[in-house]
Amino acid sequence: MTITLDLSHAPAAAPAPAKPNLTGLTRQGLAAALVDAGVVRPDKARMRASQIWRWIHHYGVTDFSAMTDVAKETRAALAEAFTLARPEVVERQVSKDGTRKWLIRMAPGIEVETVYIPDVGRAGALCVSSQVGCTLNCTFCHTGTQPLVRNLTAAEIVAQVQVARDDLSEWPSPKEDRRLSNVVFMGMGEPLYNLDNVADAIDIIADNEGIAISRRRITVSTSGVVPQLKALGERTQAMLAISLHATNDELREKLVPLNRKYPIAELMAEIRAFPGLSNAKRVTFEYVMLKGVNDSPAEAKALVKLMQGIPAKINLIPFNPWPGSPYECSDWKTIEAFAAILNRAGYASPIRTPRGRDILAACGQLKSESEKLRASARRAAQRAAAE
Repeated sequence: MTITLDLSHAPAAAPAPAKPNLTGLTRQGLAAALVDAGVVRPDKARMRASQIWRWIHHYGVTDFSAMTDVAKETRAALAEAFTLARPEVVERQVSKDGTRKWLIRMAPGIEVETVYIPDVGRAGALCVSSQVGCTLNCTFCHTGTQPLVRNLTAAEIVAQVQVARDDLSEWPSPKEDRRLSNVVFMGMGEPLYNLDNVADAIDIIADNEGIAISRRRITVSTSGVVPQLKALGERTQAMLAISLHATNDELREKLVPLNRKYPIAELMAEIRAFPGLSNAKRVTFEYVMLKGVNDSPAEAKALVKLMQGIPAKINLIPFNPWPGSPYECSDWKTIEAFAAILNRAGYASPIRTPRGRDILAACGQLKSESEKLRASARRAAQRAAAE
């Protein structure tokens, strides 16, 4: 008699839990994780964490076996308990002006865009995302048309820097002649709605024994989450940028709906009290130039008055169009006339050169691929239309 065991209706085995990724842990968190996993003794945790930290963030390794000054048995235990894996790069695009954009999948359905812009800052700037989607619904911003999915973890924020440095071949961390010298939190999302993870990521990125990008070269851009501004300054010592775009509440409420909650007067008062603000550490005001909306000489003069007494500079951003956008970019002569008024008042007001427009990588154009046509399909449609 033959007995056959029928497993066709047996419940599927639960998937193995994902291993913690060490790349998103602060120094203290890394030491604690090693002890909790039983990989090192408490009295050796700080020393071992420093070794591992340098391998991860200075050399950029993704395999514990590469950590040649760590004992083999310890490396095996690390590989058993943890991972150093990078997220999946779904798509990489390079603009005709050298701008690079990566679509990065952090998890199923969790995608963000990250952009490297050469010749910005000291050498080149990386625009990182802090959320998947956004809650702010700024009407000139493509990202604002995508609903918020979730906050990114510190590991997912740091991973964007690692992906860029992989692509730029910048491991180990160079002290001179860097291609990636600046990091700006100006990608998808509102950083101050994810301050804990943003602050941890900045601690990791700025650490001198790792990626070692100075806090003075890290800028956090916010639309004006007033209650979090002081905490941002105290916790990160990063540079501050304010996404302003209007000089009166009526217009700013249309462009930046968050203004209904935190009006301009309240925002400006908190900026004046921002920790460390000085002539050596000026706040940057970002002002997108929208044709016939906020680009008149009267608006320029109102902006000068609004900023009076604040150490500041103003980045004038020619509007970058995206499919279905309701605005047009101001004429170049209008932008130059606007800048001239600011300059005469003593404010530096560089006009930001649009970069990466051909791959939708410019300011205000980022949106994860799960919410838009695949770039390949978009290019195919463009070719078909041209033909």
